[in-house]
Amino acid sequence: MSVFLTTTRLALREFTAADAPLLTELDGDPDVMRYLTGGRPTPAAEIRERVLPRMLAAYRRPPGWGWWAAQRRDDGAFLGWFEFRPTTEGDHREVELGYRLRRAAWGDGYATEGARALVDKGFAELGVARVVATTMAVNRGSRRVLEKAGLSYVRTFHQDWPEAIAGAEHGEVEYALTRQQWRAGRPATSPSPAGH
Repeated sequence: MSVFLTTTRLALREFTAADAPLLTELDGDPDVMRYLTGGRPTPAAEIRERVLPRMLAAYRRPPGWGWWAAQRRDDGAFLGWFEFRPTTEGDHREVELGYRLRRAAWGDGYATEGARALVDKGFAELGVARVVATTMAVNRGSRRVLEKAGLSYVRTFHQDWPEAIAGAEHGEVEYALTRQQWRAGRPATSPSPAGH
């Protein structure tokens, strides 16, 4: 198992082909998929044939980019994943932050902890100039996580989705944080997450 980053409570590691059942279970929860597909699960075949191969292919690029399986450090339980990868192929100055956690992990601060650690690593070690993230405007939980991770609201925009889901009429929101903003807002005595 190749661990990319650890925090106080999390280990973020590379996915492997053996993780297909974990991803299928994650994407099979209607509550997890509510703001992504309207609650429709991702079929197991799609996970095996499209989703997981895409995740695994990301690791062949320069280190630091891709999707990271999130496990609890104390017992190894799979909590979900975090995404941290360039918005433009080959250019790591702007990176997209994303996450998807099991419902059992909601409300315990794991999303904020993982997001903050990735943001810090991106700015401190990986040469990132700007971190961006998007979510549905009505997804208040994700918006709070992005704000706690230091990102600020940039804009609301509308996309044409093949299948509209509840709340889509309110649009999507973009959040962002630049390296300069991160430096200005970071306390001088702030400890780095474990594993840096």
